[in-house]
Amino acid sequence: MELDREHLLATFAEESEELLTGIEEILLSLEEHPDEARLRSIFRSAHSLKGAASALGLSGMTDVAHVLEDVLETLLERRPPVSDEHVTLLLAAVDRLRELVQAVLVGQERPAEEDAGLVARLRACCESLRQQEFPRVVYAGPAEASAVGGRRGRTLRVDVEKLDRIAILTGELAIARTRLAQVLSTGTAEEALEVHHEADRLHEELQEEVMRVRMVPVGPLFRQHLRTVRDLTRVERKWARLVLEGEDVEVDTALVEGLREPLLHLVRNAVDHGMETPEERRASGKEACGTLVLRAFHEPGSLVVELSDDGRGLRYARLREKARELGMDPGRMTVEELEELIFLPGLSTAEAVTEVSGRGVGMDVVRRSVESLRGSVTLRSEEGKGTTVTLRVPLTLATIQGFSVGVGEETYVLPLAAVRECLELPADRSGQSGAGVLSLRGRSLPYLRLREVLGVDGPASARESVVVLGHGGSRAGLVVDALYGEGQCVLKPLGRLFRHLPGVSGSTILGSGRVGLVLDVPTLLRSAIRQRAAMG
Repeated sequence: MELDREHLLATFAEESEELLTGIEEILLSLEEHPDEARLRSIFRSAHSLKGAASALGLSGMTDVAHVLEDVLETLLERRPPVSDEHVTLLLAAVDRLRELVQAVLVGQERPAEEDAGLVARLRACCESLRQQEFPRVVYAGPAEASAVGGRRGRTLRVDVEKLDRIAILTGELAIARTRLAQVLSTGTAEEALEVHHEADRLHEELQEEVMRVRMVPVGPLFRQHLRTVRDLTRVERKWARLVLEGEDVEVDTALVEGLREPLLHLVRNAVDHGMETPEERRASGKEACGTLVLRAFHEPGSLVVELSDDGRGLRYARLREKARELGMDPGRMTVEELEELIFLPGLSTAEAVTEVSGRGVGMDVVRRSVESLRGSVTLRSEEGKGTTVTLRVPLTLATIQGFSVGVGEETYVLPLAAVRECLELPADRSGQSGAGVLSLRGRSLPYLRLREVLGVDGPASARESVVVLGHGGSRAGLVVDALYGEGQCVLKPLGRLFRHLPGVSGSTILGSGRVGLVLDVPTLLRSAIRQRAAMG
């Protein structure tokens, strides 16, 4: 057990240093380039750091990070000019948090009294900001809020036999390449085709072997949350156990890293919002001890992770209140539409802000993180009986089954898993500009023109097609000039110049040798739904 604790502390220290370095870098740029994106990025990082520290029982770090959150939240609400004094104070908090991390690593956690002065200064700053009136600062548009934390080195244990197999396949591919060059010089087309097929088979074997090397079980990721639940239930004076299922299910190691933060938020929300106290559970006819179930299983091409609890479920009355505050008509909203409100940035149904939750950060972070992995989040709940949150992500981030479409002279790639069907755009809509709504088997289907989303010049095709996309519970259409079909694509990240293109998540090399952009389906769907709402 002590070894597990040491391993957790080492992982925590590495991730904390990444978060603190990112916060420091953004703070240093904040005076010259103040914008909301940078402040929100720092706020989310402080929230993640506090959550990890709290899960390990590091009260000193939790206290400092919590009051740091208060200052950042006040800056976001009040929007004063960010002064040198603010940045200096926030940097002092970063330095102190870094010192606390190092103290924990050597087993010498500092007493809270040593941080009392800094905590008092942060609280005084927060109170001062709340009491003053400031001219409303309009922040710049979404600037490039640097990704919090630099790229850290990662390691992976690999069976020597697997490495031997990769080395053998690499050698055989080199031989096939040499043979192909010889046949192209002196042999016939049939001989060249035969060697090509052999090289293609070896390449597929090598690709499968490399993908297999990257696969790791989700068990270690899941087991981290046993302590999280134990500590949170004691803080909240609740009683709950966490049951793990599917610990041997394997997934790409990059996805394990990407799922770490959203799972932490889900577990914390389940305990804080979902679980009742033992007295409340007995009064409802339930066992005093609640149960959370974290399970993993495979679907074709996907990893599914579910977190279920047998708690109180969503508070639909509170969600209807929030809907009214946002100018919506809750009487006309379906249960699914009410549940979608949970994922809105800044929305929380908690009665008060605590060290665990209540700031409206968690579910927004979950959706944002999972969609960055090309995945989706769905939620179902029954009031009084519990909630289940389901994450679906691809098994690997390295390749994708894509569906290629054309607009003008360019080719774009959609994830095949998001393509529901294709149909011809009605003749009376062809050539028109702007978004619209079609009737598809009695249901309204909002659509966008990809040409306008990406700003592609030139006249539209005489015959346009609609690709019907689905993600989570949403559907929308994308109007394109041509349909080219499906195929496997190797994903590559976008360069810094193109990273903020709307509706684009990556790139790939097409069969023609040209670069094709991979489209971001969740963003396109949200854009189509927003435009439909604006049209009334």
